[in-house]
Amino acid sequence: MSITSYKTGTISPSSLLVGNAYYNPIITVDYLVIAGGGGGGGDGGGGGAGGYRTSVGTSGGNSSAESSLTLNLGTSYTVTVGGGGGGNGNGSNSVFSSITSTGGGSGGNSGGSGGGKNPTGASGTANQGTNGGNGYTGGGGGAGTAGSNGTDPNGGNGGNGLSNSITGSSVTRAGGGGGGGSSTAGTGGSGGGGNGGATGQNGQSGSANTGSGGGSRWTLANSLGSGGSGTVILRTTQAASSTTGSPTYTTSGSYHIYQFTGSGSITY
Repeated sequence: MSITSYKTGTISPSSLLVGNAYYNPIITVDYLVIAGGGGGGGDGGGGGAGGYRTSVGTSGGNSSAESSLTLNLGTSYTVTVGGGGGGNGNGSNSVFSSITSTGGGSGGNSGGSGGGKNPTGASGTANQGTNGGNGYTGGGGGAGTAGSNGTDPNGGNGGNGLSNSITGSSVTRAGGGGGGGSSTAGTGGSGGGGNGGATGQNGQSGSANTGSGGGSRWTLANSLGSGGSGTVILRTTQAASSTTGSPTYTTSGSYHIYQFTGSGSITY
């Protein structure tokens, strides 16, 4: 059952009178909240993926699933979807209720997952992501694995993302961006990480709505890849009464699923 009740001393418009006590209806909601990915760093390090938190399957850094959320029926909850960072910029946080996923670190910066950095890759956030690879051309960390170390002329590969089946189908998201290299650039991690650029090549951006990191470059005249925007996906056994922000609505078995690719709100 997704709907339960709890006793409260406050009488709200949605309260139910049972015997001599008032109860407020509540609902249990599963979630996948991914922040925006970090952009590629100007020193050659790939961008880290956005923080990855979920109550279904594996959370970032290969940590355990978190507890489902308990929300009040009839209450509007804000959904914030973090944007990807531009070159040398961290991604923005994604937020739903009490869950905040930290934006990915640009090359050289810490974040949900860290960017590639010399001499030691920038750190990720515990239970949200992994570290970036070591060296000027290290790959950005992905939600599942750390970025590879980079030693010019070769760029390190971005760390791999994580798969999740909250929508009913397994989808991999939140890969790290590849490091730049004078000869061979690193590739983006699985789940949408942007490839790095070798001499004369641009870094590639992380895929939209995956929270993946952007790829770096080697030549200053070329551009850095941006991080991919994040996403918020919610799953319950009851349809929402209203939403804003135009989430994509699907069903899988008894579940009603709402995927936000931009900020909005939801009321159950």
